[in-house]
Amino acid sequence: MTRKPDEISADLMQPLATLPVFYALAGRRALVIGGGEAAAWKVDLAAATGARVDVFAPAPCDKLREIGAARDNVAIHKRAVEPDDFAGAAMALGAIEDDALARQVHEWARAAGVPLNLADRPALSDFIMGAIVNRSPLVIGVSTGGASPVFAQAVRGRIETLVPATFQAWARAAQAWRPLVRASGLDFLARRDFWRRFTRLAFREIERAPQEDDRAALIEEARAGAEATARGRVTLVGAGPGDPELLTLKGMRALAGADVVLFDDLVPASILDLARREATRINVGKRGYAPSVRQEEITALLVQLAREGKNVVRLKGGDPLIFGRANEEIAALREAGFSIEIVPGVTAACAGGAAIGASLTSRETARRLQFITAHTKDGEFPEDFDWGALADERATTAVYMGNRTLPELSRRLLQEGMSHDTPAFLIERASTPHERVVKGTIADLPSKAAEQTIVGPVMVLIGWALAEN
Repeated sequence: MTRKPDEISADLMQPLATLPVFYALAGRRALVIGGGEAAAWKVDLAAATGARVDVFAPAPCDKLREIGAARDNVAIHKRAVEPDDFAGAAMALGAIEDDALARQVHEWARAAGVPLNLADRPALSDFIMGAIVNRSPLVIGVSTGGASPVFAQAVRGRIETLVPATFQAWARAAQAWRPLVRASGLDFLARRDFWRRFTRLAFREIERAPQEDDRAALIEEARAGAEATARGRVTLVGAGPGDPELLTLKGMRALAGADVVLFDDLVPASILDLARREATRINVGKRGYAPSVRQEEITALLVQLAREGKNVVRLKGGDPLIFGRANEEIAALREAGFSIEIVPGVTAACAGGAAIGASLTSRETARRLQFITAHTKDGEFPEDFDWGALADERATTAVYMGNRTLPELSRRLLQEGMSHDTPAFLIERASTPHERVVKGTIADLPSKAAEQTIVGPVMVLIGWALAEN
């Protein structure tokens, strides 16, 4: 049974409590109303952007006076704000305790067309100040729409640990190098390739700052890629067994830069959502005993898209190099002259072991781990196994796609001398919220599985290393 590749449209953006924007204030005028500690924080923040900050505070606190003395773009006016003060301002910020004054300031700002933020007064504010991770020019804002600033701060703290301070140097290098890259003679596709290489290098060399030699080397690499016969690029990415958190960082970055994503049925929507919104998504799913897109058609589509100069991500469940027909796709792309990158993924066998809390190897009982697939490309039970190796009690066997042929596999293994009480597990939808484990032995697991309604992808694990589970 076959079907055609199915292009799907990207889901519409889910409702947003607020629109995140980054507002350039350098050289523009900003107002701050208030003289307390909260106002002082807003003054420091506005001044850090390069804005000319006018502060209106009849009684400025010590912190505010300290900031005013330290920053030459801050002017403190020891009087109350007036309507004419809003003229020509790009933005107004305030921390005002008096309710009547807060409402008056809101009216004056609105009349002057100046966007206003008042601390702890969302009803009188045109925008919200979120928590900030500052690696300028890399700036990350976190907001809960005013619902829980404390939670936003906690999220910011988590992001701080994921975005090291050295990223500031890489962001500044990107800012400084952009006009140089544009003037390097690289065309649009090659320049985009330069920035992909730049990003990979930044994450790989995360503990150091970039050097001029890096820029020269990256330009030459991008130029060499642009001058090759193939202009497109294909990346095989392992999506993992289903849990989106098991997608690798490298796989996530590949998705973020893709023009087109060809994905299997088993790839969850939560992983597809990590692709850039402009990317075309094409379902090329192959499912056992169900209508599937022919492998030849998938391979031809990969070559066609690469010839069009697209950056293509071929997203496969689990690991792309384990029973994913990656060899056919790699061979066809190389024959057509295209570069290909492979990003490994967490394979289902590892997820199955994690599901039952078992090591797949053991110094005492299992010094060999073997992966097999339980049916041929025609859906039949394979007869060409090394049955002696599969029945070896010193090995752990991971059986992919083994649900339908489990009874025949069990019969043959027992016939080849495997002990009836050898531990065996069937794990359905490993690593997902719908994960289910059926525990048994190689002798009784088929009958136990038959009592269940199995609909998801299945992993069967067999061996004495699993005995304690």
